[in-house]
Amino acid sequence: MIDRRKAACKSAPPFSLEGDIPISDLPSKKSAPRTAKGVFAAWETRTALVKQEMAAESAANDAKTARLKALRLEKEAQDAETARLKALTDPPAPVKKRVKRSV
Repeated sequence: MIDRRKAACKSAPPFSLEGDIPISDLPSKKSAPRTAKGVFAAWETRTALVKQEMAAESAANDAKTARLKALRLEKEAQDAETARLKALTDPPAPVKKRVKRSV
């Protein structure tokens, strides 16, 4: 177990940078100048993303509503057909006589 730890320490870490750009030359967020154009562009990007997400949610909701409406209409048509067939096959209900009550 100790040998594995030593071997792991000797290998290069997976996050090391070995390229043409030294770490000190990478731009950071703090060093980026905040201009009105930059702030506005970030705001526009966020706004466009939110609008896109809202449109996707709305489209999904519309699709769900259309599917449920189709299912409801199909069920109503089946119920109407069942009621029509039942009315054709069942004998008419007997006529009830009115009972006159005196007070």
